[in-house]
Amino acid sequence: MSVLGKKVSFHDFQPELESFREAVLEGLARKPKQIPPKFFYDKTGSKLFEAILEQPEYYIPGIERELLQTHADEFAELIEPGAILIEPGSGSCEKVQLLLEQLLPAAYVPMDISGDFLQQSACDLGQQFPWLRIYAACLDFTRQMIVPKDVPAGRRVVFIPGSSLGNFDPLEVQHFLGGVHRLVGKGGGLLVGVDRKKATAVLNAAYNDAAGVTAAFNLNLLERINNELDGNIRRDKFRHYAYYNDQMGRIEMHLISLEDQQVTISGQDFRFTEAECIHTENSYKYSPDEFINLANASGFRHQKSWSDTHHFFSIYFLEAC
Repeated sequence: MSVLGKKVSFHDFQPELESFREAVLEGLARKPKQIPPKFFYDKTGSKLFEAILEQPEYYIPGIERELLQTHADEFAELIEPGAILIEPGSGSCEKVQLLLEQLLPAAYVPMDISGDFLQQSACDLGQQFPWLRIYAACLDFTRQMIVPKDVPAGRRVVFIPGSSLGNFDPLEVQHFLGGVHRLVGKGGGLLVGVDRKKATAVLNAAYNDAAGVTAAFNLNLLERINNELDGNIRRDKFRHYAYYNDQMGRIEMHLISLEDQQVTISGQDFRFTEAECIHTENSYKYSPDEFINLANASGFRHQKSWSDTHHFFSIYFLEAC
C-alpha cells in the first residue's frame, strides 16, 4: 500500500506486464487473432479513451451526464449515505464526481488496470473532495475485484458508468454480475450504465469518429506491444475497422493487416495475410428486457431505471437478493 494523501491510498494488486504478454502471444496464435480490450489502457490508451468521450459522434457521455445530474437525488435515495462506493474501470473518476456530493459515501474504491493513471486520478479526486476517503485498487477487475482490507464496513454499491459492461459477451456478463453480487453481498447495490440497441448508422458513426480518435485508440495497442513486449509491428501496415454486427447485437472493432507480413513479439514470429484481422473489442447493446433478464439470473433485482428521450442509453439500479 502507498499513501498518496491524508485520505488517499493506493493498493497494487496487478501483475500487469506478464498477463499482457501472455494475452498477446496466446491471442495472436489463435485463429482468428484476438487481444482482450482491457489491454487498450496503458497511459496513452487511457488518455485517448478520455478523448473519445469528447467526440460528437459518441453519444453516451452527453446522455449519461444529463441522466446522472438530473437523477442524482434519486440515486442517493436508493443508495443511502455512508455507503462504500466501488467503481471498476474508474479511469479519470470524472463521472463519479457528478454524484459524490449527493451520495456522501463513507469511502470510494476506484479500480483500474493502469496504475499510473489510477494514482493520478485518485490524487486529483482527493484534492477536489478532501472529505472523501479514497482507496485506489490497481487490478484487473475482469479477473478479480478486491476491496482493500482497510476499507470501512458499510453497504457496498458498485458503480459502472458508460458502456464497459458491453465488452463482455452475455455469458460473461452473467458471470461478471455474479462476481459483483459476491462483492457487495445481500442488500448491496449496483448502479450501471447499459447501451441500448438502436439504428446501425448511429452506432457505426460512434465508433468511427471523423477526428480518428477511436482509430488512434485501437492502433495504440500495437504501439504498446512494441514498447512493452519488444515488438516490431509497423503501425502504418494496419488500419482500424469497426462495424455493428446486427446478428450478434454488438459493435466489433478490429485491426486489419494491409498486406501479407510477419511481425516479431517477445522473440516469437507471427504471420498475417492481407486483410487478416486482430479482433480487439466487442461492445454489446441490450434492450431493457435482455439486460434485466441477465441481472435477474445473476441474483439481482431490478429496482429502477432511467433513459433519455431517444432511448439510446439507460442507467439501472439493481439490488442484490
